[in-house]
Amino acid sequence: MNRLSLLVPAVASLAVFAQSPTPTGPLAKDQGETRASGRIEVKSPAMKAGAEIPSKYSAYADDVSPPLQWSRVADAKSYALIVEDPDARSTRPFVHWSAWNIPAATAGLPEGVKEAPYGARQGKNGQGASGYFGPRPPAGDPDHHYHFQVFALDEPITLEAGAGRSAVLEAMKNHVLAWGELVGTYERN
Repeated sequence: MNRLSLLVPAVASLAVFAQSPTPTGPLAKDQGETRASGRIEVKSPAMKAGAEIPSKYSAYADDVSPPLQWSRVADAKSYALIVEDPDARSTRPFVHWSAWNIPAATAGLPEGVKEAPYGARQGKNGQGASGYFGPRPPAGDPDHHYHFQVFALDEPITLEAGAGRSAVLEAMKNHVLAWGELVGTYERN
């Protein structure tokens, strides 16, 4: 086998890697696509705003999603959720969860969501899988901040399950009525 035949597959794999959509830039709530004057109150019975996320919700333990609650928006037709960590070393922000087409009559999600409830869809997280991926900062890192961002939309998003963050943000463009967030922290002890 000559060097060229070894080099071609390596270059091809690099090209695929370079084309894969990785988040860059600000959090979802700070993107132009999500600008809105309305606000949503987001909370959880499992954690307080600005406080440490209980270990059971981390990828080091049970890796289950925490229960979330939010205030409803009168004209909303659906909700979207994006959970991000802007303190990650590699991809910033690192996507831990995205879900959309959560029905307007819904004011929260239960603990331990595996399959998208109520006909909603889930997108790819930073690990390349669909669904929730809990906090997993490297040992020795200071607290990472996890932003549980909820967006009220004036219509459902027309995306298939498994879409990436960029596609979700693009689909939300000009449809966000209000947003809110709950920020929790996590540090590996």
